[in-house]
Amino acid sequence: MRKMILWAAMMLCSTLGVTGQSQTFTVVKENPITPVKDQNRSGTCWDYAALGFFEAEILRQSGKTYDLCEMFVANKNYMDQAVYHVRMHGDSRFSEGGSADDVWSVLRTHGICPEEAMPLPGSLVGDSLANFNEFFSVLTPYVTAVAKSDAKRLSPQWKVGCQAILDAYLGQCPEQFVYENQTYTPKTFAQSLGLNFDDYVSITSFTHHPFNEWFTIEAPYKWRPRQSYNVPLDELMSIIDEALDNGYPVCWGGDVSGNGFDRHGVAREANMPTQEQRQQRFDSWDATYDHVMLIYGKAVDQEGQEYYMVKNSWGASGRYDGIWYMQKNYIAFNTTYIFINKHAVAKDY
Repeated sequence: MRKMILWAAMMLCSTLGVTGQSQTFTVVKENPITPVKDQNRSGTCWDYAALGFFEAEILRQSGKTYDLCEMFVANKNYMDQAVYHVRMHGDSRFSEGGSADDVWSVLRTHGICPEEAMPLPGSLVGDSLANFNEFFSVLTPYVTAVAKSDAKRLSPQWKVGCQAILDAYLGQCPEQFVYENQTYTPKTFAQSLGLNFDDYVSITSFTHHPFNEWFTIEAPYKWRPRQSYNVPLDELMSIIDEALDNGYPVCWGGDVSGNGFDRHGVAREANMPTQEQRQQRFDSWDATYDHVMLIYGKAVDQEGQEYYMVKNSWGASGRYDGIWYMQKNYIAFNTTYIFINKHAVAKDY
């Protein structure tokens, strides 16, 4: 989940396609998205990707561009996660990582604010972008000490201390703010965005649970026990295609640690996997859940191979200015879940 940018950005594009070395991509379908951001030294791909997904949803519905605040989501979500971790007496993961469901839950429960309503990421620790190195080295021992405490009864003061750490490094979440000459609370601002939070679902494809049923994916960073709908692999891929063809973005969570994913903007997999191969990789830990990105379009290379256009959160990196071209086979092999608007497809989920 923690992907550091250690290489220089390389930019090369054209109006009809994008060319990198010997590979040329021609756009087949491209849905609108907001600009690429940089998570920098923070394990917040889930935050940047899912907020980018909701920004794209607003853009699709209204044509209006918003810059929503990742650090608001991080502040609220890490407190939610700390409360859950303490309730579990430390028998859950507490980390920087998360999932699209976390962003959905924060927006639905706590609201959201624009980027300008809080300190810019990294600014409170003297960085120009998000930097969690010191932050989590302070926060994790604090939460762990509470969760593993020998105390027979906890006072509510541990939450006060935890919130103070969050506010010190991320900024205090505003109770109200002014945006475009109107005063909002985070909740009223979220309500003004035109999103129906009941419309969003997570979909997956594994054989250790029955198809066409809901279950909680057993992945370390999915600490929030919101369920995903389980479908066969061919249906999962059809859902992605149908959503994109209908003008909807798709938030993607999966594995980018394998050899097929390069650091320059391309991910390839030679063959389309079987359902059994996917399951074997998941059960053997060969494929992990370690990154979240935004699928927003489709392209083909010069050989006719199908790729998805994917917005990353590593700034203007790689050959394509922060955009990755991920082969359809790769997505099929490495998807943990997708997160979509259920109206993006004809089937009722």
